[in-house]
Amino acid sequence: MRELENNVVQLIPMELDHVEGICEAAQDKRIWDHMSVDLTEKGRVIHYVKDAIQRREQGTDFAFVIIHKNTGKIIGATWFLDISAQHKHLEIGSTWMNPIYWRTNFNTNCKYLLLKYCFEELSLNRVQIKTGHENIRSQKAIERIGAVKEGILRNHMIRKEGTIRHTVLYSVIKEDWAKVKKLFQEHLLI
Repeated sequence: MRELENNVVQLIPMELDHVEGICEAAQDKRIWDHMSVDLTEKGRVIHYVKDAIQRREQGTDFAFVIIHKNTGKIIGATWFLDISAQHKHLEIGSTWMNPIYWRTNFNTNCKYLLLKYCFEELSLNRVQIKTGHENIRSQKAIERIGAVKEGILRNHMIRKEGTIRHTVLYSVIKEDWAKVKKLFQEHLLI
């Protein structure tokens, strides 16, 4: 895995020297409403980054910090999860951004870079994206990029506050990529 970038964002492998930037970007409590973590405290951010590095070393996951290309500041993070070289698939998930960047083209550009890398460089067969059943904002964003809704995993997770989460499952498969790429290039990256 490597750094990915275009004229809007850079996706850089997460390292310990990103802790301060992550702390700064992560302070808005709204970010964590639908997430399994809460990174509003520095100790949690340190644990999060160390966990990301450990998972990368194990080959199961790969975390990126999202950098605003013009300012050089960290604005969020996104991960490759459940990486399977054998089955040629992974999941894009655990994505968060400071709310200043919600409803902008930053997340769209991230998803484009990640999907392009998955299908054109890693030659994957499948990329899945999951979100909580109550996270309508994320569901709409995932659908907007052309991912196919495959169904709902009922009682899939227990949230950090102890409630049950049903998980909405989406995918893009290699046969979809040309159409999805065209959608990004013609309508979404603006």
